[in-house]
Amino acid sequence: MSRMIRFVSVLLLLSAFAAAQQPHKKRVAVLDFDYGTVKSSIAEIFGGNEDVGKGITDLLVTKLVTDGNYSVIERKVLDKILAEQNFGNSDRADNATAAKIGKMLGVDAIIVGSITKFGRDDKSKSFGGLGVGPRVIGGLGVKKSESKAVCGISARLVDTTTGEILAAVNGAGESKRSGSSLIGGGAGSRGGGVGGFDTHASNFGQTLLGEAVMQAVEDVGGKLDQSADKLPSRKSEYSGVVADASGNTLIINVGRKAGVQVGDKVEVGRTGKVIKDPTTGKVLKTLSVKIGEGTVTEVDQDSATVEFAGQGPVKVGDSVKTPQ
Repeated sequence: MSRMIRFVSVLLLLSAFAAAQQPHKKRVAVLDFDYGTVKSSIAEIFGGNEDVGKGITDLLVTKLVTDGNYSVIERKVLDKILAEQNFGNSDRADNATAAKIGKMLGVDAIIVGSITKFGRDDKSKSFGGLGVGPRVIGGLGVKKSESKAVCGISARLVDTTTGEILAAVNGAGESKRSGSSLIGGGAGSRGGGVGGFDTHASNFGQTLLGEAVMQAVEDVGGKLDQSADKLPSRKSEYSGVVADASGNTLIINVGRKAGVQVGDKVEVGRTGKVIKDPTTGKVLKTLSVKIGEGTVTEVDQDSATVEFAGQGPVKVGDSVKTPQ
C-alpha cells in the first residue's frame, strides 16, 4: 500500500511539473463585430437587417478556440457583463471601452472589429436570346446578374491594461464560384428569399456567401493567431483559503475568475498574530507563517486544485496567495 501511495504521489508531482512547463494561454474575449458599413448590402441580399456581425464573430471564436493559441471566454459570460454595464454597440468599438470591458472579464486582451465588405462583387454577364434571365434589356437580350461573393473583416487586439492596440489585422474572402444567388437555392438575382444569415446552418459553407465568409474568417483568425505572442505576460495576484485538504492535494476557494491558471506557484500559510488598532480595534495587519508552497494542477471558475509541497499538514482555512 505504501508503494502505491508513493507511486501516486510521484505521478501527481510529475503532472504538476508538466503543467508548469506548458505556456499559459492568453485569455481573450471577442466582441460582436460592427457591421454598420455593410447594412445596405445586407438589406439587398436578405431583404432586411441581419446581424452578420454576431454570426461572423461566432465563426471567429470557433476558429481561435480550435487553433488553441488563445483561451476564449464564453459568450454568456461576456453577454452578462455587457447587459449589466449597458454598453452601446458604438461604445464597444472604442479601444478604451473595450479595455474596460476586458478588465471586468479578467482577460488579457479584447478583440474588436468590423465587417468592411459583404455581398456581391458587382460583376455581371450578358447573354443573347430572349426571356432567359430575370432582366430583358430593350428586347434584344438578357442581362443576367451572376456574381462572386466577397467578405472583408478588420480586427484589433486591444491590451486590457493599457488600451493599446497590440495588433490590427485584415481578412478577405471571395467565393470560388459565381452565381445569381449568394445564399442558396430559390433566390433571384438579388439573392433574397432564402432566410436569414445563419452561420450554424449545415449548408452555410456550400453557399457562395458562406465560402467568402469562411475564407475571410480563416484569414483574419490566422493573423490573430500569429499575434498571440504580442500579448505581454502578466502574473495575476490573488489570495484565498484552503477549502479542503486531502493529504497533499488541496482545494482552494479561488479559481479562473480570480486569475488562477494551471502551473501557478502559490504560497500556503497559517494565520499567526493579528495586529489591531488599540483605539478602534480595527485589524491593521494579519501576520501569517509560511508552511509551504504548491503548484496549481487544475482550475475551475471558482476553485482550483493545488499539489502541496512543504512541512504541513495543511488545514482547512489556511491561507493561499501568490508569492510576493
